[in-house]
Amino acid sequence: MGSYAVFLRGINVGGINIKMAHLREALKAAGFSEARTLLASGNVVLASRLDASAVKQECEKCLRDSFGYDAWVVVLDAARVSELVAACPYPDDDKSTHTYITLSSDPAMLDELNAAGAALEGAEQTRLGPEALAWLAPVGGTLDSPFSKISAKPRFKATTTTRNLRTLIKVRDAAAELAAAGI
Repeated sequence: MGSYAVFLRGINVGGINIKMAHLREALKAAGFSEARTLLASGNVVLASRLDASAVKQECEKCLRDSFGYDAWVVVLDAARVSELVAACPYPDDDKSTHTYITLSSDPAMLDELNAAGAALEGAEQTRLGPEALAWLAPVGGTLDSPFSKISAKPRFKATTTTRNLRTLIKVRDAAAELAAAGI
């Protein structure tokens, strides 16, 4: 049995509102009996005998069937989330910047996003692996930051999602608890 982190793209923004209790119940009904949600931004940890690719397919199908929207998720092994958090060179708590990690289910799309961000003047970003890119945004200016505007383009919608580092730390810890429970 593997432990996974599932990151939903675009819920509780733009008219797609899903209560975390309903999300949990839908995933449990789809066979993910140990699904646990974190925060209200579409973060789930769960255990499954399926591999990450199959978890992705099943979660997206569950979301489409249960909530009626074109759902996309990024699924990472729990251990990989821990590695990405440890590899991030930016602070998790800073008074002037926020650290974000863009996660992707398609390394080629993240390559494109990485190149576009690197071309921005003053961009501060670090590729953490084929599925993750860490970047900084000024406090209070995340949505207006040039990199945020690039990553929000429809082209990246189906393959990427972004979380702040503090959220990834919470997901890492919840996934570790699930794994430690031997579920």
